[in-house]
Order: sequence, then structure tokens, then C-alpha cells
Amino acid sequence: MAVFRGCAILLLAACAACATPARAADRQQVLVFAAASLAETLTAVGDAYAAAGKPKPVFSFAASSALARQIESGAPAAMFVSADEAWMDYLAQKNLIVPSTRASLLANTLVLIRPETKPLDVTIGLNFPLANALGDGRLSLADPDSVPAGRYAKAALEKLGVWKDVEAKVIRADSVRSALAFVERAEASAGIVYATDAALAPKTKIVGTFPDDSHPPISYPMALLVKHDDADARAFQAFMQGEAAKAIFRKFGFLVK
Repeated sequence: MAVFRGCAILLLAACAACATPARAADRQQVLVFAAASLAETLTAVGDAYAAAGKPKPVFSFAASSALARQIESGAPAAMFVSADEAWMDYLAQKNLIVPSTRASLLANTLVLIRPETKPLDVTIGLNFPLANALGDGRLSLADPDSVPAGRYAKAALEKLGVWKDVEAKVIRADSVRSALAFVERAEASAGIVYATDAALAPKTKIVGTFPDDSHPPISYPMALLVKHDDADARAFQAFMQGEAAKAIFRKFGFLVK
């Protein structure tokens, strides 16, 4: 009996030794809240980080507005990557980010798209006849009251003098990816999304690109969050700013700052 008990103790000790590294690995995973438009790109960056022998980050993708409010409510994210500076400012004003870790990472462009099965004969410019081109159709954009892509889109349409003409035709989506989906399913005759989103949607066609000066600069800032700032989060942030990650961002069509 004594021998059996000794073996059992050794077995339990061995199991505990095996379990400890797994739990440590779990603790090392970094939870990143990031804008929906970064889904494929950051997943690829996370895969590259894991391939280098690091714990693979865990991502949660949604509209920047929704993520910022979740962080404000206590969500345990270690890093936030926003699709605009305004939502990062929102968290900064509440002292929820580590100021020294804030950096503008990427830029993008804004495009008008249509379903591949529905033509849209219009050229983007001052007072361009978008409402007439839509006819009875709808225009899909992320909600301009809260979602960065929608804010950029509304700003561009206002600057070009056509917002009032199309406002009643707008479908307000909860994220830029939802806005894209309306066009992919041909439930909207047109949509305004980031160029990087359009590049991932073969069922859509780009009608034109909005001039850079028609909307605020599209900027993707990132920062670590105060409650979960640790060495693992800082290591992944450093990787995101390195050449391997920059190559991935460029591959997906982002402009690297």
C-alpha cells in the first residue's frame, strides 16, 4: 500500500508539473480588441507572432465604438486598436489607456462600392449625382453617429455636397463589415467602406475612391490598456510595430505609418 501511495503522489506531482506550464501559457495570451476592418489582417499578424514561438493573441473584432464602451465597462482586454482617433481619445479621457503606448499604426482609403450584379454609373466629385444613380436603391454605410467608417463616409458626402440628397436612402449598419455585407448580398445598391474591405469582397466592385481631403484622415491608433498592461502585451505591441507585421499590413492593402 505504501508503494502504491508513493507512486500516486509522484503521479500527482508529475500531473501538476505538466499542468503548470499550460496555465502559464494561458496567462501569456494577449486579448486584443480591434476594429472590424482589421479582422483578417490582425489574425494573420497573430499567426505570424505564434509562428515565432509566442503565445497566439486572442482577438475580438467589432465596431470601435462598441469595443470602447466594452472596455469602459471593464472588459479584460490588454490592447485596443481603433479605426479612428476619436474612440481612442474617448478612452484616454477616462484614463483607461497607457498614454506612452499610444501610436498611430495604419491608414486607409474610402471607396464607393456596388454589387457585382448591379451597375452604378457615377463618378465621385463635387455635387455628384449619387441619389439619382441609386434610384430606388439604398446606400449602405456604417452608422455615422458612432462607427468610424460611417463618420468618414458622412463627412465625405457632406464635403462633396450630396449628404442631404442621399440621407433618406442610407442603411445604417452596426459596423463597416455589416455595411459591406449589405452590398455583397445586393440588398443595397451601393455602399461606402474602406478600400481594404472592398478588396476582400469579390461580389462587389469599386466604383471610385473618395478624395483624401473630403474626409478626416483615416487613422488606426493602438494603445495598451491600464488594467492589463504587462510584459506580454508590450511584446505583442512591439511585434505589431515591427517589419514582419508591417509586411502583412501592406499585403492586405493598409498604408503603414
